[in-house]
Amino acid sequence: MGPLKSPAGPAPGPRHDSTGQALVNRLTSPLVLAIDAGNSKTDVAIVAADGSVLGAARGGGFNPPVVGTETAVAGLARIVERAAAEAGLPLDGSPLAGHVSACLANCDLPVEEQQLEIAVHDRGWGLSTHVANDTFAVLRAGVDEPRGVAVVCGAGINCVGMLPDGRTARFPAIGRISGDWGGGAFLAEEALWWAARAEDGRGGPTALATALPEHFGLTSMYALIGALHLGQVPPSRKHELTSVLFSTAESGDPVARAIVDRQADEIVAMATVALTRLDLLHDEAEVVLGGGVLAARRPLLLNGIAERLAVRAPKAVIRVVTAPPVLGAALLGLDRTGAPAEAHARLRAHYAGS
Repeated sequence: MGPLKSPAGPAPGPRHDSTGQALVNRLTSPLVLAIDAGNSKTDVAIVAADGSVLGAARGGGFNPPVVGTETAVAGLARIVERAAAEAGLPLDGSPLAGHVSACLANCDLPVEEQQLEIAVHDRGWGLSTHVANDTFAVLRAGVDEPRGVAVVCGAGINCVGMLPDGRTARFPAIGRISGDWGGGAFLAEEALWWAARAEDGRGGPTALATALPEHFGLTSMYALIGALHLGQVPPSRKHELTSVLFSTAESGDPVARAIVDRQADEIVAMATVALTRLDLLHDEAEVVLGGGVLAARRPLLLNGIAERLAVRAPKAVIRVVTAPPVLGAALLGLDRTGAPAEAHARLRAHYAGS
């Protein structure tokens, strides 16, 4: 039997396929193995052709730049095995699913996407494999069809767009070297920078100079700087300052508000460029907002985004998505296997309220 080509769907690029008797077995009722692997956690779901979730598992983050591709994918394997066990699927070396839909963090450049797709497919989990950046999972989770733009503002910031014909828009999203500005980690650093300069006289006054140290029970920025530098306040807690920044901005502090306004500018700039690339700027297209910073629904930020987007893309419809991104990865898989609308609806119902 010749190689099975991946079913038509919204995601572009090369796909990897397997053949054999397992192919015959899976064609009768193709399963989707969905993986959403972020920096801090990974979700895996095994989904039937009718949209039922047969098994699921959660594990740690996915960081191939830190641990290497093989080690990172080996970490995924342990989570996949637990999901397979819950679904009652044998781990006998045959494919678990007809298609693997993996949306992975740190998959920003085409070469990284190709390397990770090969590494995931080589695990033999599916007859065909598609790997994409995890922002595509957020986008698909937030739209009823594979059409629109998503901006994710979590620890960092990223934006992607897609159309049903397979066209996409995206950014490298590697950090400042790729022109990025914002995200929770960056906002915390920015707040610290302004607060430190306010206290020592290099900058103008801001309530951040007292609000940030008070969050950790400290009396000055000098004390907070020392505590962060010496590890008395763990670096992992620095992200807590993002919420302090928003609260200070909402209280009227001009410095804090300027930072939040700049974040709104950046989110709208990315969304506008993606909409333009996909010829959606003047259409009634959805702009999905996801990630911890946006899912928190801070009024100052969301209102700022809505006001700016209304000027640049008047017909755009904003939607804040809180559904787990693994839903989006699974929907992308159902798109590619040609599942009916009822299957998509059943899958969404499973994750409703998550």
